[in-house]
Amino acid sequence: MKRSQINSIMKSAEEFILHCGFYLPPFAFWTPKDWEQNGDTASEIVANHLGWDITDFGSGNFRKSGLLLFTLRNGSPENWKSMQGKLYAEKIMIVDPDQITPMHFHWKKMEDIINRAGGKLIIQLYNSTGEEQTDAEKNIEIATDGIRRTLPPGGIISLAPGESITLPPGCYHKFWGEGSRVLVGEVSMVNDDYLDNRFLDPVGRFPTIEEDEPPIHYVVNDYDRIQKRTGN
Repeated sequence: MKRSQINSIMKSAEEFILHCGFYLPPFAFWTPKDWEQNGDTASEIVANHLGWDITDFGSGNFRKSGLLLFTLRNGSPENWKSMQGKLYAEKIMIVDPDQITPMHFHWKKMEDIINRAGGKLIIQLYNSTGEEQTDAEKNIEIATDGIRRTLPPGGIISLAPGESITLPPGCYHKFWGEGSRVLVGEVSMVNDDYLDNRFLDPVGRFPTIEEDEPPIHYVVNDYDRIQKRTGN
């Protein structure tokens, strides 16, 4: 993805998030200069990959297959071994109409996906097989806002603003917006986008960035340069 495209997506996201009455933390608006001044105090942000995360999943077409995420809080996967520290994560996401996040599941993470505002969020579901494929035979047992539901393989759930779904580990899901742009929340166990995502078809989770203009804000895949600069 070009940096100019990422910058444009961020600016649009900031306006939409504010329009929905949701407020991001101060570090969301740090410039590269702010990072130079404050980066040595932000080791938790860097280590746990908080902040902006924009991906086209390697599709080359963000509007068709892509997702904007902002990780507000997160712990380390190591915290589950000691049962200390943050054992949870929270994200806010923006999903556009017909913009697909590809079919995937998580090996460890249980998550609630919440429609916070905007249009409808459409989610397609499958159980996974022992070979990590979609199960075309077994019904899906799922809960939406604490209400148990049974769906056939490939079943679709539509979430209106205020509605949510709980996704257990191993549950394949694919989602997109309908009607208008959707502000989506995620509340989950510790999030690990490097080791805990199983996409049905291979994707590029973090894009290679073409630096055609300076960044207005860093994305999480810029943090390697921050760590090298600060030594954190």
